[in-house]
Amino acid sequence: MTLFDLTGKTAIITGSSRGIGRAIAEGMAACGARVVVSSRKAEACAEVASAIRQRGGTAAEIPCHIGDAAQLATLVSETRARFDSIDILVCNAGINPYYGPLTDIKDDTFDRMMATNVRSNLRLAGLVLPEMAERRDGAIVIMSSIAGVRASSGLGAYAITKAADMALARALALEWGKHNIRVNCIAPGIIKTDFARALWEDEALLQRRLAATPLGRIGDPEDVVGAALLLASPAGRHITGQTIVIDGGVTISG
Repeated sequence: MTLFDLTGKTAIITGSSRGIGRAIAEGMAACGARVVVSSRKAEACAEVASAIRQRGGTAAEIPCHIGDAAQLATLVSETRARFDSIDILVCNAGINPYYGPLTDIKDDTFDRMMATNVRSNLRLAGLVLPEMAERRDGAIVIMSSIAGVRASSGLGAYAITKAADMALARALALEWGKHNIRVNCIAPGIIKTDFARALWEDEALLQRRLAATPLGRIGDPEDVVGAALLLASPAGRHITGQTIVIDGGVTISG
């Protein structure tokens, strides 16, 4: 058995037109998976899928706004139409439109963050879990954040959604483990992506973070790929309900 071989598996990766999601899509394709590249912008999805195909991988682009229930259903049905089955789901898409004191956040902003970062993951998982249960095989990976395990000034609302994602993974892992379905989280620290640009472009904040990071650097998207492959492949077949932290050691630093 090749532990990280994903040949014959189909993986949906949301938010995969850039950053961590793109790196995971490319990594899974390199390990043999048929990947569905998905984000809101069709052109961005097409560019990533085309690049994967040019390298010999198998990829399709299916745009989807994860906050729209109808588009989530279409994402799943179109994936089945193209690749028959769905074996792996990576819930990577998310938003963080608010930075500031938690008590100042407006209700509609908080509700939108919870709906996008948590409820959409539950809804999408619910669309693929039954077929995984029928095959008695499947893996779901939810992208969380170290904000969900430690206090982060100004990021309180985002942190709540990411802690909720960890709880969601544990609950689904418990409920669906009897069907040989694994559900886990990845919690990155600061990764050099457009999503986190405001953090790593803040020189004072960056220097404080580097000083508190045992490995002495922030992460790159490729640093997250190995954990995603582990959790989606036979290598992680006995791991479920867990959160893997990828932060260069920040959370263990004094």
